[in-house]
Amino acid sequence: MAPQSNLLLDTHALIWTVEGRSLQPGAERAINLASAAGEPIYVSPISAWERGMLVAKGRITSRIPPKLWFEQVVSQPQIALAGLSPAILTDASFLPEPLHGDPADRIIIATARAYDLTLVTHDRAILDYARSGHVRALAC
Repeated sequence: MAPQSNLLLDTHALIWTVEGRSLQPGAERAINLASAAGEPIYVSPISAWERGMLVAKGRITSRIPPKLWFEQVVSQPQIALAGLSPAILTDASFLPEPLHGDPADRIIIATARAYDLTLVTHDRAILDYARSGHVRALAC
């Protein structure tokens, strides 16, 4: 898939980007092009909850409390917070199937669809879902 602007990072893509972890070349290129063009790179508020849960469950460690970490991330000029409306939350319940039931993933997918964004993700289920034409996605 060709790099596109109007990107939405899923939670893992956001964490990996902030931590400086290498992404797949296509995702890296798309993020760099968007940044160079002054285009915002979107994140969902649900990523704050999801990262907080990862820290709370000990699945990842953090020197910075999750709330402060997310506040610092969204304060960066190239990062924009995608709106999370009742309509998006409702739409997440009625996405075309088949799709797994992970609520955070469903909300992020519904957000990408609502704002016509390309979802940057490592999640195989989401990438398969994108191949079915239900959302645009770029593997990271």
